[in-house]
Amino acid sequence: MTDEMVQEIPNFRESSLFSPAEKAALRLADAMAGDHKQAPYGEIFAELRKYYSEEQIVALGWKTGIWLGYGRLVHALDVPAVSASCAIPTKVASA
Repeated sequence: MTDEMVQEIPNFRESSLFSPAEKAALRLADAMAGDHKQAPYGEIFAELRKYYSEEQIVALGWKTGIWLGYGRLVHALDVPAVSASCAIPTKVASA
């Protein structure tokens, strides 16, 4: 992805920088990251099936889940940067 594409992710639905297949994958990621219990997964999976196999859709979901979990752990540990130490902060360890 280019820097321009990364900046355009919040507007991926309207952006001309992403292909229909990429937009379908981003829609899954957006649904999983947002109000995932209310997401229209039937519609999302129907769109994904136009571009991806069942195995690829599952892989997209797993990778999305892993990145979401990683981001939440980084936030919980208050890690200031990707290359920073991942030691558990004192305020968390002593709780």
